[in-house]
Amino acid sequence: MSVLTIPGPLPDAARPDVGAALFSTWSLGTPERQRAAVEAIAATWDSRPWPAPELLSYTVYAGTDGDTLMHHSQWADEAAYHVFFRTRRQERNDAIDSAVPDIKRLGLSSYQRYRSFSAPAAQVDGADPGLFVVAETDFDDADPRLRRNWVDLVVEALEREPDPGLLSADFHLIVDGERHLSTDRARVLSYARWTGAEAYETAMAAEGPRAGSSAWGRVRAFPGLVGSASRRYHFRRSFVPASKSAPEFTNSPAGTAE
Repeated sequence: MSVLTIPGPLPDAARPDVGAALFSTWSLGTPERQRAAVEAIAATWDSRPWPAPELLSYTVYAGTDGDTLMHHSQWADEAAYHVFFRTRRQERNDAIDSAVPDIKRLGLSSYQRYRSFSAPAAQVDGADPGLFVVAETDFDDADPRLRRNWVDLVVEALEREPDPGLLSADFHLIVDGERHLSTDRARVLSYARWTGAEAYETAMAAEGPRAGSSAWGRVRAFPGLVGSASRRYHFRRSFVPASKSAPEFTNSPAGTAE
């Protein structure tokens, strides 16, 4: 495997070799600092060797709020991330901070994918994601069976009544094990790809297609459900390890307008 990175494609959230999916958020304050941070990340990662063979991909998204960046990295296992954290992470962050000082790092959590939904082929064919929505849904019980049952209901509702414009959704649970990057174990993270903001807003509207649905009524009334918060993003840059078999991906950001 080459030590260089190449501009990568959107990550496959359902790839079977991912043992830990890490999501973190930075606050930059302004759109100008947000753009500068993306440029600093690209310069830092492009100029350094790929940090670990267990890192499968690393993707950066810019929040539509003009403030946040979301980082999504796919690892073969969480232990490999902890090695990276101890040996290589700070040097890279220092390089980024020297270009864009005073970045607020809001938190990092490690998840494993539980289930995925893909829209019917006719709906997905030729459609590119113009908007990414990441939602964190909290429960008042840490029993993972509760969250799996809730995700099952959501996937059932999506399969019965697919939202126009929703291309896919992947549902993640906090990693089980002795070491956790997050102490909050009563949360589901969903990573959804939409064709654009209009389709998403229509689906979420109070008078939208979900409002009168019995399937979505069961989702909303699920016992133990506390609440949910979401953020919207546009893709900015993805990094993957270069290899002789890797295709030549373009480096044009996707979904630059809502």
